[in-house]
Amino acid sequence: MPRNPLTLALWQATYVPVEAGAAEALRQLEAEARQAHALGADLLICPEMSLTGYAIGAERAHALAETPEGKLAQAVAALAMRHQIAIVYGYPEQHPDGHAPFNAVQAFAASGQVLGRYRKTHLYGDMDHQQFSAGDAAPQVFTYRGWQLGLLICYDVEFPEPVRALALQGADAVLVPTANMLGFDEVPRLLVPARACENRVAVAYANACGQEGALHYGGLSTVVQADGTPLACAGRDRQTLLVTLAPSALAQARLSSPLPWRRPDLYGALTQSKPT
Repeated sequence: MPRNPLTLALWQATYVPVEAGAAEALRQLEAEARQAHALGADLLICPEMSLTGYAIGAERAHALAETPEGKLAQAVAALAMRHQIAIVYGYPEQHPDGHAPFNAVQAFAASGQVLGRYRKTHLYGDMDHQQFSAGDAAPQVFTYRGWQLGLLICYDVEFPEPVRALALQGADAVLVPTANMLGFDEVPRLLVPARACENRVAVAYANACGQEGALHYGGLSTVVQADGTPLACAGRDRQTLLVTLAPSALAQARLSSPLPWRRPDLYGALTQSKPT
């Protein structure tokens, strides 16, 4: 159980136009990191594919893809150190076999060291499937400032299993960069609180806003504590959502956790087949 509070900044932002490039995206990220640190945040969470844009097409996603140690990663690590704040950001990760890149997220500590990495495992719709390869590894927990944290990306949080997998590893909070569109408000308003409550973990859901090509993003970034109660929720427009997670609230929620009463001996069939 963590001993100290953890203050999160969720950056609800519009995507930088394609013609502006990564340099402008990094400039905006630096301004946000500087502001978030000044506000007292320990960790900044950016939207899905925050440095390149999300709806950019398969060709551009492939062209912009890089390794987890690439130039974008080096730049973000430098920003984290310069402004003394951990940063969670999304980017297209090169596939080792030359296939479509992964939709990936990476977390750097304020020291510039890698905390955690994750590749989106549940691809949503035609656009995701055309642009990306699905990750094939379950999310893993990492430690930051005494908190056990896990990473998911957008559509992943709409499935019970990824959050449950992190909870069973001991996660205290799940960080979710996302690009959820208008028309799907049930995700931040219903599903995210449900995931938090059923697993007794806090969930931080950092969405994009505004328009990118034909897509209109819905905002409503939210942080939900481990009993399912929303701590803060953004509106539709650009905003920095600042929220502090308290160890005492986490401990209180876990007094009535259902996890000790699970019956995994009965659940095996759930992993054996898909609905027709």
